[in-house]
Amino acid sequence: MRAAVIRGSEDPFTLEDIELDPLRADEVLVEIVGVGMCHTDLLVRSPMMAGMLGTTVLGHEGSGIVRSVGDAVTGVAEGDHVLISFDSCGACENCRTGLPAYCAQFEARNLSGRRADGTPGATDSAGEAVTARWFGQSSFAELAIATERNVVVVDKELPLEIMGPLGCGIQTGAGSVLNEMGMRAGQTIAVFGAGAVGLAAIMAAKLVGAAEIVAVDLHDSRLELAKELGATRVVRGDVEDLVAAVKGDRGGLDFSFETTAVGPVIAAAVGVLDRPGKAVLVGAGAGELSVAPAALSGRTVTYALEGSSIPQILLPQLIEHWQAGRFPFDRLIKTYDFDDINQAEADSLSGATIKPVLRMSR
Repeated sequence: MRAAVIRGSEDPFTLEDIELDPLRADEVLVEIVGVGMCHTDLLVRSPMMAGMLGTTVLGHEGSGIVRSVGDAVTGVAEGDHVLISFDSCGACENCRTGLPAYCAQFEARNLSGRRADGTPGATDSAGEAVTARWFGQSSFAELAIATERNVVVVDKELPLEIMGPLGCGIQTGAGSVLNEMGMRAGQTIAVFGAGAVGLAAIMAAKLVGAAEIVAVDLHDSRLELAKELGATRVVRGDVEDLVAAVKGDRGGLDFSFETTAVGPVIAAAVGVLDRPGKAVLVGAGAGELSVAPAALSGRTVTYALEGSSIPQILLPQLIEHWQAGRFPFDRLIKTYDFDDINQAEADSLSGATIKPVLRMSR
């Protein structure tokens, strides 16, 4: 099959033929129809991450059609249309109690690029190992192997090629509001970063009837879109006193949501909180939070993975809201042919495109 292979932190994606390992009993083989590009995929531009992954296939917002299933698979069948989300073991305490995003094997199954047992998953034309289980899928490819636990079966009438981003970026933003915050009507939130994850949080906050939704970003075009999608007020991220500007006439907000992983912005996300208040951080980057303990009086700060979601529950709910016109995540998407993956990456990094989605030719 063809896959977009990356061999080093400064190398472009190259389309190559690779061979997947044989399907195991709990696995499913998915023909990819579309796949979103998430900023987490671009962690490979870090030399440390690239060195850990080696030659790899990325992509973790896949959508496609099941072509075969392992002998132990019972809940997914050949021909099913599926979205692929993060992987989890299903056996640890957190998985058994409905917290798969905090699976004891989360890092091994999702961030190593390998199966949980350390096997890479594929070989290139020279017979060299290729890590091909990024987030339990590696869906920058014509085919991907996932597990029964990280696929979500969806209606075959849906436009499958654009649905993949629900499996990670959109889920992270919306799930953080709906699950991690448990936000209620009348509460308030500030969202730092109006990319796909932040805008999904804004749409979710509107869904639950938030009284005030403040969007913060450096791109005026994204702030305008944020207003169209539910923000009640917008703030440029480069204002002189960001905390004061976000608070406005309020003493503080009930929640803040931070997507940038920039140290001063993380600090601002804590600074805008009322008491009680909760800051949910999701940005993947090197920024750190330095805070005096007293500043956390009555306030909570947490880092959420995947919106603390159960994909099989949240994704169908988001699809239902989208079909009813209440959650227009498709407005964030620009599609690209798979061959144009390097242009999609460039447009994502420049901010020209909020959510690139690669379409496979069929």
